[in-house]
Amino acid sequence: MSTGAEIKQGIREHLGQFSLHVLLVFATGLTIGSERTVVPVLGEEVLGVESFLVIGSFVVSFGIVKSILNLYAGKWGEEYGRKPVLVAGWATALPLPIILIFAPSWGWITVGNILLGINQALTWSMAINAKIDLASTDQRGLAVGIDEAFGYTGVAVGAWITGVIAGQWSLRPEPFYFLAVVVVLAFLISIFLIKETVQYAQAEGDDDHHDANLPFNEVLKRATYGDRTLFAAAQAGHIENFVDTLFWIAVPLYLTSQGLGIAAVGVVVGVHSAMYFLQIATGGLADRIGRRPPVIAGMFLAGAGVLGMVLVDSYIAWAVLAGVSGLGMALLYPNLMTVPSDAAHPTWRSAGMGVYRMWRDSGYAVGAVLIGLSMEFVNAAAAFYVTAGLMFASGAVVYVWMEETHPEFGTHEPPAPATVGTVEGVTED
Repeated sequence: MSTGAEIKQGIREHLGQFSLHVLLVFATGLTIGSERTVVPVLGEEVLGVESFLVIGSFVVSFGIVKSILNLYAGKWGEEYGRKPVLVAGWATALPLPIILIFAPSWGWITVGNILLGINQALTWSMAINAKIDLASTDQRGLAVGIDEAFGYTGVAVGAWITGVIAGQWSLRPEPFYFLAVVVVLAFLISIFLIKETVQYAQAEGDDDHHDANLPFNEVLKRATYGDRTLFAAAQAGHIENFVDTLFWIAVPLYLTSQGLGIAAVGVVVGVHSAMYFLQIATGGLADRIGRRPPVIAGMFLAGAGVLGMVLVDSYIAWAVLAGVSGLGMALLYPNLMTVPSDAAHPTWRSAGMGVYRMWRDSGYAVGAVLIGLSMEFVNAAAAFYVTAGLMFASGAVVYVWMEETHPEFGTHEPPAPATVGTVEGVTED
């Protein structure tokens, strides 16, 4: 039996390991950010890809792989522990810089992004679950906010640094030397410095509770459609990733078509992602006021920022509105993720988070197709209108269906006890 000292939770109590996981999620952000500015332009200017749908294909492959692996990463994190899954995620990324440097065709870029999807699913899933394991229950929003803040600050820094490198030298290979250093260092830290955290989640749970130890297929049903609040969170997560996809595919191509240089494009994309650092504040805010208000505000604010970008025509205005959409994402992003964390029993929290992240990150693939079709058959601006409209509609679903899940004053209850073969007690929940 574990002692109280062994199972005590709290960010301060585990500051060393918590900080290492913050560093690793920053590296995860740097890894994907290193592609944000350079790769779409690389496809158009170096590899000769003319179709927006083909350029978007590398995000489709990324989104499909990441969403599926998110689902199983949560399951594997319960079965094998967080650290083995984390190490596997960084091992998967080791070939990525080599592929991006030497890829002779766009097909190789798509293959590289499959590896990126595996890396992002495994490393980010375990980073967030480890932080939740270590934090106390009243720090859950803060823990998720810190995770997402540093992860997306990494995205911003990666986009900015590789944009500067590409502007100073060339689109490749120089930007991807930076990526190689990040991946190797993160891999070594995961092996030699990270400790296992799954025991904290196991100690937190009450195995006799009626909602404990749900089978994986029941977790999948519950987090997808069996609970209206979790459905509202899942669909919102799916749609909000259209904004992330827009800044990955459409924004660099739209801004370069408007005459903006690659370094300035990197700044605009970086400003959007840099606003995610505010998730430290917005996650902590949700610990005090609840998850629902910042999620609703964020959905509409992010949509408004996206819509505004096609209504202006200057570098400063684009940067400001990119920041507005980034602020909306900072409000909604960590707090949507905290909803399944609140609603899940600790015995299946990692799996429940995996289901949410599956639906959320499948938005990359669906968003890439819709954005690519809009750009291909209408124009680049149409992608912004489509994304903004869907954000407004999704925000309305959240407003109508999502209940508050805060552990202390939330109104949400599970739809039914997770008992098998009995009917007693069903009507109360």
